[in-house]
Parts: sequence; structure tokens; C-alpha cells
Amino acid sequence: MQRSDFLSIAVRGLTALTLSTALLPLAHAADKVRMGVFPSSAALPYYIAQNRGYFKEAGLDVEEVPMTSHPLTVQSIVAGNIEGAVNLVTLEGANMESRRPRTLKYISLNGQNSAHMIEQFVVKSSHPAKSLKDFKGGVKLFSAPGPANIGAARAVLKKVGLKEGTDFTIQEQPINMHASVLQAGTFDGGYTLEPAATIMVGQKIGKRVEAGVIATHLLGNKNASAFAAGAVLADKFVSERPDVAKRFADAWARGVKAAQSDSSTRGYLIAGMKVPPELAAIVPLPRIVMAKDLSPADVADFQTFLDLGVEFGVIKDKVDATGMVKAF
Repeated sequence: MQRSDFLSIAVRGLTALTLSTALLPLAHAADKVRMGVFPSSAALPYYIAQNRGYFKEAGLDVEEVPMTSHPLTVQSIVAGNIEGAVNLVTLEGANMESRRPRTLKYISLNGQNSAHMIEQFVVKSSHPAKSLKDFKGGVKLFSAPGPANIGAARAVLKKVGLKEGTDFTIQEQPINMHASVLQAGTFDGGYTLEPAATIMVGQKIGKRVEAGVIATHLLGNKNASAFAAGAVLADKFVSERPDVAKRFADAWARGVKAAQSDSSTRGYLIAGMKVPPELAAIVPLPRIVMAKDLSPADVADFQTFLDLGVEFGVIKDKVDATGMVKAF
């Protein structure tokens, strides 16, 4: 082969390679999304989407940012330190919306009641209380942290006829401390969430007195859905990065569907929530509903709960339930 022929072939090959490379789709780095995660079983869809690759398939690099309280979560959203949270209590979110509209939107809500247990009262195993009305004689109670949680706890106890200071005292404690303070005898019982309650009961540290107390005592219907928390995105994130927000919502919806249809997904709580392996399968979940799937009855239950938040001073002013959600 002559040198000129070799050069000609080489040029044609290089040209073909250049053209074929140009036709390939451009590789993009995954879009970074920082999500606050509070230690509640309602975070399960996050761990499913992360471990099963739903976020990755959507072109997202989702970072877990641990949160110890809901006020801290709201502050982080306002400061722009996170793009949202996988389980923010709705009264905290609504209070921020009443004070500073267009701060956040819920893409799904967690319906809670006695069938879909999240919030509940427990006592130490040796305590004689069999119902909430037995919380008398200066019973020392702890509460899940934040104005919404302790506000709901106080409202429930008041509803059953108890008086703070006379019948009981109540003090906020971090969720991860509930089992230890009960075991140590620092408190007689308290208002806690899942999976902390299942862990306490499973390890015989405590026993359930009543679950689903918001629906039963505050909404007045044990079968109602108390939409006390949900997955939320910052309004700024949704407006400035709508495509990324939609891809997150779609991946989140896949995680929600798997959580509610595949019992094997409870295993993700072992690493994510430090649930003992022997208890993971029995940890209850809320009824998680994507915003687009909320029924008129769901919206009515949500509005009732938000109105109660105004009544017991957690929300500054009345807010419209429909304005709190964002459907994708």
C-alpha cells in the first residue's frame, strides 16, 4: 500500500469516527438533589428509590441530609440548604406557608390512623395505664420534637379530659432518645412515632396505649386520614428546576408504590432507620397518597387537620389545603 493510500484511509476512518461520535447523545452528570430525612417509617419510599436505583434511572444524584426536628427541616428549606424533605409534618409546612407564601409544596401526603399507625402514645411496660384516661397523677410524658408534634399530643390529651400540670407533664425529646429515656425511667410514657414505637414494643421496653390518636380524637373519626406529614419540595426548586423536580416526584412515586405493594421493602428500614432485622417486617406505614391521587374526602380531611393546627396555635393563619400540594 502506498503512503498516500494509507493516509487517505486514515482520514476517512477519522472522519467516520468523528461523525459517529457526534451522533451519540451527550453524557450529562446526574442532577444533584438534597433531601432532608426525619427518622420516621414514612421515609421508606426514599430508601427504596435510592437502593433500587429509581433516582439514578431518573438522572438524579439524591443526597440524604439527616434531620432531627421538623422546624430545622423548614429552616433548611428556607435557607436553600436542601431542595425538600421526604417526611415533613404538614402543620410545620403550613405554618411557614401562612407566614411566607410560596415556600414549599407537598407532592405526597401521609394518611395516619389506627389502621395506618404512625403517631401513638406508649408507656413503659410496667405501667398500669390501659387507656389515655389513665394518664393521671402527674404522669411524666415525652413527645416527638417540634411544635406540631407536641401541639397534637397536648390537644389529644385535652380532648380526653386531662389537664396538663395536674394529670400529666410533657416534654419534647429527640426520636432516637425515646426508647432510652423510657427504659431509664426518666419518663413514664410519651407520644412517639414509627418505627420507634415498634422497636420499644418489640424489645419490651414499652407498650402501646393507643395509636392513630389524631384521627380518633381530633378529627373525630377513627377511619379518617390524618395527613400529618408528607414529602415536600421547595417552591423555588420546583419553579427554577421544573424538569428535575418532576423526575424526583416520578421516582418518589415509584418508591411509594413499592412500599405499599411489596412487603419485602421493609428490609430497607434496617440500614436506613436502624430497625432491628426481626422487627422490620412488622413496622407499620402510613397511607401515602401522591398529590395527584388525593380524593375530595382526602382534601377535606387535610383541610380539617390544618384548621385544627390554627386552633391549637401551631399555624399562624388559616391556609387552603389545595394550595399546599403540587401534583405532577
